[in-house]
Amino acid sequence: KVKPQLEEKEGKTFDVFTAVEFKTQVVAGTNYFIKVHVGNDEFMHLRVFRSLPQENKPLSLHSYQSSKTKHDELSYF
Repeated sequence: KVKPQLEEKEGKTFDVFTAVEFKTQVVAGTNYFIKVHVGNDEFMHLRVFRSLPQENKPLSLHSYQSSKTKHDELSYF
């Protein structure tokens, strides 16, 4: 659900978009930190926010980090 949001921010499309790892952080909702394989040896780290159920809002790409590798540690940002 956040792939189109990232593609819009990056100004390109990703043929490969596979989550390989994630962590969560509970706030007033949930932050998901997701390592995503985007092709070749390229990875991106995404921070996706899911609001509380009663707010009925869609998943939101909050921020991301590009130029990551498979071995870069996924950490909170």
